[in-house]
Amino acid sequence: MKVLRKFVSVIVFVLFLSAAAFAQGLPVADNPEEVGMSAERLERLTSGLKEAVEKGTIPGAVGIIVRKGKVAYFEAIGFQDRENKVPMTKDSIFRIYSMSKTFTSLAIMMLVEEGKIILADPVSKFLPEFKGMKVGVEKKDQYSDKKELVLVPPNRPVTIHDLLRHTSGLTYWFFGEPSLNKAQWKANVTFNYGQTLEAMVTQISKSPLCYQPGTTWDYSQSTDVLGRIVEVVSGISFDKFIAERIAKPLKLTGTGFWVDGAEQQKLIAEPQVDPATGKKPAVIDVKKRPVWLSGGGGMVSTASDYARLCQFFLNEGALDGVRLLSPRTVDLMTSNHLPATVKYAPKLQMQLGPMFPSPEVGNGFGLGFLVRIDPGMNPQPGSVGDYCWAGLFGTYFWVDPAEELVAVLMTQSKSQRNYYRSYMRDMVYQAIVD
Repeated sequence: MKVLRKFVSVIVFVLFLSAAAFAQGLPVADNPEEVGMSAERLERLTSGLKEAVEKGTIPGAVGIIVRKGKVAYFEAIGFQDRENKVPMTKDSIFRIYSMSKTFTSLAIMMLVEEGKIILADPVSKFLPEFKGMKVGVEKKDQYSDKKELVLVPPNRPVTIHDLLRHTSGLTYWFFGEPSLNKAQWKANVTFNYGQTLEAMVTQISKSPLCYQPGTTWDYSQSTDVLGRIVEVVSGISFDKFIAERIAKPLKLTGTGFWVDGAEQQKLIAEPQVDPATGKKPAVIDVKKRPVWLSGGGGMVSTASDYARLCQFFLNEGALDGVRLLSPRTVDLMTSNHLPATVKYAPKLQMQLGPMFPSPEVGNGFGLGFLVRIDPGMNPQPGSVGDYCWAGLFGTYFWVDPAEELVAVLMTQSKSQRNYYRSYMRDMVYQAIVD
């Protein structure tokens, strides 16, 4: 009898653990056809990613597709660490670089909903360093034709709205066409991972703005500035805000700014050796808490965590009974916020391709996302109203409300990352059959 009771207790305990694990994930479809997708056609995605691994284009990948609230596809392919022959797992942890921006935008909009920020607020209200910033304007000497940088006052202050939609006048100097202004920016503002967010903002304020606020879209360090604003307004460190106010309530167990503990660190996905150089590309160290908590590109996550975050947005601000945003705020975030008169930093379209936020390719930009505004124009399949973004080392996500769809691709390779973003889209949409 005691043996039977012990056996029953073990079974109950195992079932409890299984239920707890399931509760942290998303519901799984019995088969893809249940949610209007073809299992046979989804196999094309798996085959294509396996081929990329075999060719050495990518070390490995994790892909997840959620449709109508249920997981239709979840596969881990190739290597988490090719050189050490560590296989990819569904729990592998990735450096998500610019996909960190989604978390930062969410944090800001939560503070907006609490009445602590309004989008029209000048940045200098929270960061006094921004008050005296000038705009750099290139002018040619009429006699020598030599260019010089002239500092002029801004036509209006940089706002929170500008930071969210990348019209602040800030920049990433390595995107677009080099200029005197970007050269000066690079001299003053470097990716110094030994500096705090506060120190980074001080460095940024010493360099002139590259454009008049609100006039030009340029992918930039605006989101890092937003991270510092979260700290100032909330009164807690940025990593603590993300952990306590977002990751914990949404049950994002593999998400943060670093990977703590030896067992968890065994799950970190690594880039592979570049055959051209014989070396691995430099990546951020995520095995210890960083000094610079970069909301623009410093976080880690898993495919399933990020799918949960995307499903939260698709559910208009709620997941598993937890609401962090109102539906109206999500609608605002995922609408186009670029005016018809906006200009673009030179040559950015060459860098971003189908992800360029211009009507020319059917896109706009919201409060932290690229937003599709036209049914045609773009070579990638999708729907009007879908929104997305990506990370430097191959991570990518999009949410398509019209199709009740979430898709996430995680890899740790810069090689042909634009190609695999498009490939993922093609393979997902061709598999929808209802």
